[in-house]
Amino acid sequence: MDFSAVGKKIKELRKNIGLSQEELSEGICTQAQISKIEKGIVFPYASTLYLISQKLGVDVNYFFDIGMTPRLDYVQEVTKQLKIARREHQYKEMMEIIKIEEENPLFLQNSKNLQLLLWHKGMYISEVEKDAHKAIETMQKAIAITQSENRVYTEREIEILLSIGAIYGKEDLEKALEIFEDIKDRLKLLPHLVDYTIKTRLLYNLARVLTRLNKMEESSEYCRSAIKWCLEKDTLYLLGQLHYQIGYNNELLGKREKAKNYMKKALIVFELQHDKVFSPLIKNKINELSN
Repeated sequence: MDFSAVGKKIKELRKNIGLSQEELSEGICTQAQISKIEKGIVFPYASTLYLISQKLGVDVNYFFDIGMTPRLDYVQEVTKQLKIARREHQYKEMMEIIKIEEENPLFLQNSKNLQLLLWHKGMYISEVEKDAHKAIETMQKAIAITQSENRVYTEREIEILLSIGAIYGKEDLEKALEIFEDIKDRLKLLPHLVDYTIKTRLLYNLARVLTRLNKMEESSEYCRSAIKWCLEKDTLYLLGQLHYQIGYNNELLGKREKAKNYMKKALIVFELQHDKVFSPLIKNKINELSN
């Protein structure tokens, strides 16, 4: 743990919001203790660091990450770029990033960072090379880097499992359903979910698999649960896709008017997001259902 890096970041954040050492220490510790922490002379107790993080407006884990990961800012930027490439299905661009960072000690010598690269490499193998077996094997290696037996899965590990489930969803629906049900149980063991979209993605993936298994009513129920979750967490992520999925389920059940209503709701969300891919497709679908 690099105490000096944590101290420097505390000092930087304190100055950014205009607090003196005395003001930061109030109700937490002494001003002298804050001075020692900022200089890297001492490392605070976890409880003290938590109170400092609350006053500075950051998650306490941010400081632990800084202490364990040199050049955290660089790693966070790479993580951000991989996430963008993943969500926009830019797999070749994703692989270009991976090839560069595979030679970077920041990733080679840090298990969590190496895991990040292997996870996205598995996606590339699945989507571009079309080798499902190799992709799943790569992602399983990624999980094994940080996972020990009988330990609760982290959010990252659960995300990788979601990706594995999505690959199985293309050719083995029962296996995909088994994985998604397992993830549902693992999520219950997490005391707090930082990334709300993980649950949204799980419910959406469950719904899609159930539709393909001709379980439309059950699929729609998962979609409604996901929509409720999105509204609770004030997020639009996958909200359009979820309404579309319910509409599609109703279309398959022959409930055309109900299907059209859900499609219209989906269209509103996609248009709010300035989507240029799904919006035209849904407009055509609405027209088909109206005729």
